[in-house]
Amino acid sequence: MEKKKFYMTTAIAYTSGKPHIGNTYEIILADAIARFKRAQGYDVFFQTGTDEHGQKIELKAAEAGVTPKEYVDKVAGEVKRIWDLVNASYDKFIRTTDDYHEKQVQKIFKKLYEQGDIYKGSYEGMYCTPCESFWTESQLVDGKCPDCGREVKPAKEEAYFFRMSKYADRLIEHINTHPEFIQPVSRKNEMMNNFLLPGLQDLCVSRTSFKWGIPVDFDDKHVVYVWLDALTNYITGIGYDCDGESTEQFKKNWPADLHLIGKDIIRFHTIYWPIFLMALDLPLPKQVFGHPWLLQGDGKMSKSKGNVLYADELVDFFGVDAVRYFVLHEMPFDNDGVITWELLVERLNSDLANTLGNLVNRTISMSNKYFGGVVADKGVTEPVDAELEAVALETPKKVTEKMEKLRVADAISDIFVLFKRCNKYIDETMPWALAKDETKQDRLATVLYNLVECISIGAELLEPFMPDTAEKVLAQLNAQKRGMEAMEQYGLYKSGTKVTEKPEILFARLDINEVMKKVEELHPPVAEQAEEPVKEETVIDIEPKEEITFEEFGKMQFQVGEIIACEAVKKSKKLLCSQVKIGSQVKQIVSGIKAHYSPEEMVGKKVMVLVNLKPAKLAGVLSEGMLLCAEDENGELALMVPEKEMPSGAEIC
Repeated sequence: MEKKKFYMTTAIAYTSGKPHIGNTYEIILADAIARFKRAQGYDVFFQTGTDEHGQKIELKAAEAGVTPKEYVDKVAGEVKRIWDLVNASYDKFIRTTDDYHEKQVQKIFKKLYEQGDIYKGSYEGMYCTPCESFWTESQLVDGKCPDCGREVKPAKEEAYFFRMSKYADRLIEHINTHPEFIQPVSRKNEMMNNFLLPGLQDLCVSRTSFKWGIPVDFDDKHVVYVWLDALTNYITGIGYDCDGESTEQFKKNWPADLHLIGKDIIRFHTIYWPIFLMALDLPLPKQVFGHPWLLQGDGKMSKSKGNVLYADELVDFFGVDAVRYFVLHEMPFDNDGVITWELLVERLNSDLANTLGNLVNRTISMSNKYFGGVVADKGVTEPVDAELEAVALETPKKVTEKMEKLRVADAISDIFVLFKRCNKYIDETMPWALAKDETKQDRLATVLYNLVECISIGAELLEPFMPDTAEKVLAQLNAQKRGMEAMEQYGLYKSGTKVTEKPEILFARLDINEVMKKVEELHPPVAEQAEEPVKEETVIDIEPKEEITFEEFGKMQFQVGEIIACEAVKKSKKLLCSQVKIGSQVKQIVSGIKAHYSPEEMVGKKVMVLVNLKPAKLAGVLSEGMLLCAEDENGELALMVPEKEMPSGAEIC
């Protein structure tokens, strides 16, 4: 019977620098899923790689005094080294500087342009270089990039745009009829409510302000903008050709069964990417899973914060499988996980050295001590055996069920429930006591057989998550892998098999004080800078007005409006006239804020509006409401804007 295919991808790592353990978590998670699918009998194709174009790369290369290609070659090599270090079993490592990828991106861009999905225009807005994203003023948070919190700068340039709105309704329909498409559900709700339902803006898909990108071959002033370049790797990497010459591998594997990505880039993968595919007349991926972040103890990892942990450094301390276990076990399904040196030591000592390592060592040592290493099932059973057997047979089912839902941390926990039950079984049966009674030798042999059988089942289930450890355990027990299809049977460990004479210590316990001493040597504490004196907050007292009743206040109607057009009022030094969209209607509002905002700055802002103010004429221009502002002691005005993204027409209450 032909194997069922399973094509999965990770996001491709951006080559701006060495990936930290939070980035590396994704490749370990993907590897665990890929290995489990292979164990289930799937024909898995697992793709990962690097995203290598963009302005940020161009700037970093210039700072380093090398060409962009030299820069990305070095970083891509480092990414691959770390992916290999953590034992990632990927089938394809794609680079967006690969020649075949670049040629296909050019062909895709041209095809979309020729069919009218891409058009030429110009873009003006606030630009974040690290995120390579344009933002409107209203999208900024405290004047900074809403994604990374860094400074943004005004930018204007000629650009090509993709008509996103053309496909929006079709995408909304797909999401509504395919509830499994975006996981977890919280990510789906975020995409629908914050982006799709309010209405999509056309997407900038080319740039002219830098050169390090794939040239638009029919307009070489432009390079293809990051997302149309990066996202298409999922199809170019398996042989897509938009001229109809796609490879058999593409025809076999597309659509992807799973795109595994970080929650911070969910929008690009569940809105932009599906729409690109619709325009190319290709089926959509079956599922996009936006995993949470792995945070340092004091927040999101950041080089600027100095709290970055790297996989190779952690592996030097704890070993590959201990690091894999930690990041997989500590990451909930849809909430962020936390990593610290202290937590790593605690998990290694309690779960790996004690629960698993000690169990394997005790079982092998007792088999050698009492029976010369020969493990035989003598069939002398007691009720407690049935309880252990029930847990052993139930565990594969539970693990499979959890992995189908991508609840990897829960799957690992279920395996360790089996190991803990084995430890409890030792306490219940007390092999050392049975060994003292000549009449209990067959019972003792049966007890040890049950332990070896259950550990063998648990070790094989553990293989996708901790491959080296699983191999070592099975080798020490001299156990053969039985395969997932045989997990429903108990007693497949061959009676009379001999275990190793010298069991290997799987995980040595660590002293937290010694570990932290080494950590401090590697990362000397940064001298704290003297705190700047706290500036006393300026406050303003104004003359109070006459109190009003709640009923009087209730007559005023406040709503969120979006400024869609604005111009200066002729013959006035103070007034701007704005067209403000409030729900489905547009009101004209005149405001005395010309000294504080230009008409260009006003467009795109979400503002707070008093909408039921009686219309009046200002400088001969009709005004149908009032924009709310705050004023400081110097007479500077600031528009009142919603703290969070709110749709036009939302009531202010």
